[in-house]
Order: sequence, then C-alpha cells, then structure tokens
Amino acid sequence: MTTELRRLRNYIGGEFKDAADGRTTEVVNPATGEVYATAPLSGQADVDAAMAAAAAAFPGWRDTTPAERQKALLKIADAFEARADELVAAESENTGKPLGLTASEELPPMVDQIRFFAGAARLLEGRSAGEYMDGMTSIIRREPVGVCAQVAPWNYPMMMAVWKFAPAIAAGNTVVLKPSDTTPASTVLMAEIIDSVLPKGVFNVVCGDRETGKAMVEHSTPAMASITGSVRAGMQVAESASKDVKRVHLELGGKAPVVVFEDADIPKAVEDIAVAGYFNAGQDCTAATRVLVHESIHDEFVAALAKAAADTKTGAPDDEDVLYGPLNNPNQLGQVAGFIERLPAHAKVEAGGHRVGDKGYFYAPTVVSGLKQDDEIIQNEVFGPVITVQSFTDEAQALEYANGVEFALASSVWTKDHGRAMRMSKNLDFGCVWINTHIPLVAEMPHGGFKKSGYGKDLSAYGFEDYTRIKHVMTSLDG
Repeated sequence: MTTELRRLRNYIGGEFKDAADGRTTEVVNPATGEVYATAPLSGQADVDAAMAAAAAAFPGWRDTTPAERQKALLKIADAFEARADELVAAESENTGKPLGLTASEELPPMVDQIRFFAGAARLLEGRSAGEYMDGMTSIIRREPVGVCAQVAPWNYPMMMAVWKFAPAIAAGNTVVLKPSDTTPASTVLMAEIIDSVLPKGVFNVVCGDRETGKAMVEHSTPAMASITGSVRAGMQVAESASKDVKRVHLELGGKAPVVVFEDADIPKAVEDIAVAGYFNAGQDCTAATRVLVHESIHDEFVAALAKAAADTKTGAPDDEDVLYGPLNNPNQLGQVAGFIERLPAHAKVEAGGHRVGDKGYFYAPTVVSGLKQDDEIIQNEVFGPVITVQSFTDEAQALEYANGVEFALASSVWTKDHGRAMRMSKNLDFGCVWINTHIPLVAEMPHGGFKKSGYGKDLSAYGFEDYTRIKHVMTSLDG
C-alpha cells in the first residue's frame, strides 16, 4: 500500500495553483530520506503570472498608510503564533529539525521579527524639511521600491522567509518569494495563513528550482532582487540583476572566526561554541565552526571541545535529547563528508568525522585540529557540524588568521580583557562581532556582512530601509 503524497502548490494572486505546465518535483524528508510531497516546478509562465499579480497589487499596497501595514503584519504574527504547531511540524518535515528546538528557538524569534517590522513601518526617519536654497523648501520622501523578487534558502526556510517578506511588505512593497526546492512546505503553509490577511497579489509564492529563481531575477518587473544563499548563487544574481540595473540584496556565505584568548573562561567557551557550531547541523552562515585558540590553552581546549562533541547528539525530530537533525540533502551530506575525506595529513580528527546511521542524512559532531591557514577546510564554507581548531601565538596573528578568508559575515572574541575585546571588535573585518558569546540575534540589530558574504542588511531599521528608495522634492516658496 502506498501513501498518497502531499501536493504543494504555488500561491499567486491570492490563489493556490499548480505549475502552468504541470511539472512537479519531489520533496524529501531529510530525516528519513523518503519523499513526502510534490511541489510545482515552476517555469516562465508561472513567474510571469506571479510578477503580474505583484505588479497589479503594488499601487494599492503602496498607498496604504503605515498604520494599515502595521495592523496587517501584527495579524500575521498573531496568526503564526496561533498555528505554531502546524508551522513547526511543516518545518521539521522540511528540514528534519528537532521539533522542540524549532518550537522554542525559531518560532518565537520569527513572530517577534514580524512584530518589529510592523512597528518599523511607522518609524521611517529622514532629514527634516528645510530651506537649503533661498526661496526653496526641500523635503525627503521614502518610498517602497516596488515588486521584490526574493529567494530564500533551505537552512532556515521559515525564518528566512520572514526576513525577506516582513520588511518588504512593511515598507509598502509587494513580494514574489521562492523557497528552496528542497524545503517549500513551510513557506506554502505561510501563504495559506497570510491569505486571510493581505490583499491578493501582495504576497506570492512560486516553488521551483534554480532555473525558476533565475527567471525571477531576470524578469523585467521586479525593482529589487534579494537572495540568501551561496556565494556562487549571489554572484549569479548580481550579474543577472545588473542587466537592467535592479537593486540587489545579498546575504551569502560565512566562515566565522571564533577567537579564544588565554584568559577566556574555557568551560563556558567550549559549551557555548559547541552549541553555536552544531546547532542546525552547522548549516548556518554564522555558525561557530572556525575556532582560533591561543597556543597556551590549545591542547586543553581541544580536549574539552572533543568531549563536548562526543556528548552532543543528533537524531530524529521527535527525540527530545538531540541538538540537531540531519543535513538538508544528500548533496550536502556528500559535501561535508568530502571535506573530511580530503583533509591534509597534518590534520587530526579529534571527534566524529563520519555519517550517523544509514537512514536520512545525519553526520556526527566533528572536531578537526592541526590545521593551517591555507587548508581547504579553513578557507571554504563546510556548512555542516564540523568545528575546526587552529592555534595562534598573539593578538596580531589571531587577527591575521581571523581576517584571512574571503567571507566577512560574523565573528566572536572570547576574553576577559576589555581593551583587547574592543581592539579586536574594531579590527575584525566582519559584519557582526560577538564578545564572550556567539550567534544570538535580535530584531533591532542588523545582520549582514562584507566581502564575499554579500551586502545589504537583514533585520533592524537598516534592513527595513533597504526596501525603500529616497526621493528629493523641492518646492518654490513663491507659489
């Protein structure tokens, strides 16, 4: 007896639809490796329809008051909260994440972030009107940019969808959002919930693969393209968007340095770094996966971290004792395993380094020591539950190693020396620096990087402003 697969559909202009040509793709639960649903494999006709719906809805939504947009977003936040169990279940099936941690660590921040942007809608700031030329008054208008083409990743499908649509809609834009082809279920459920709140066409969901995303970015309608994804994907989006000078918002890869000085609280650092490195199977561009430790405490730290890794558990979503679930897909499992298989002879696997079980895409919490700055695993993003450890001699070398990668998203410093912490935070070339902690985020503070980690900010008033354009209006006082 075969179980009927769930049928996911696009959400375009307030209606749920199959792909115009009927094509579908299978959706796999990474905890089991089994297909549980089908989703549209959308083509140009579907993208055209979604862009037309968003464009048609834009004038009306643009002209709503900030108070009306705030009210709508607050309703969405309340609705998400009311249907939290459904969203958590969908996200867990999407990703294999632990149910308990998804409910406690992802749903509450998502709802809070929507409520933050609801408030931000009414707090746009700008220069005051004034006479900067005799007989003339100048004012600044902040306006929505228009239709936004948005592509969300598979590591945090729900939360990244919120980071995309909430500021855009709060600013008066309309949205065409594409979830990853491996994780569309929670985004489609979001559309079902949002359907009763927003006018038709303000929020649209188009499922599909890389080609679908490419068609969205290259489409002539959007004024802005926003993507969270790999550096390669970001470069392709920037290139495609340049052809008609679209705005681009990129949140790409990371390789966060975690700099541990000799005066750090080692037990606390080890405990917090292990959680920040292994949470979500290390599939986080801010994950604490590249640790730099002062030579005087290196061996002690590595031994403690290896024990923490051995004590960390991965497993099924309904297991309350696990910190993380599977990697998202077989390709990602192969990528993580490949980094370990290709380790140089001078590297040492202190813990893990192997797949867990033969069902689903689970990988053991891993610690690798003895690495050099130019090693592949130091320079490239693993995006898995693998923490590397390097040794440094002094503050200057720590800074050299920390900044010596192409990514620049997040970092952390562990020390009791306030002056040192301030010097490091000044000189670390990363969009975020945590001190004696790693990975906490709040809606009020910006998230975004430099270099190949992209540009533009998520969260905060800065993220909200990214979805606006600035217009100068000058009027003669002579009438």
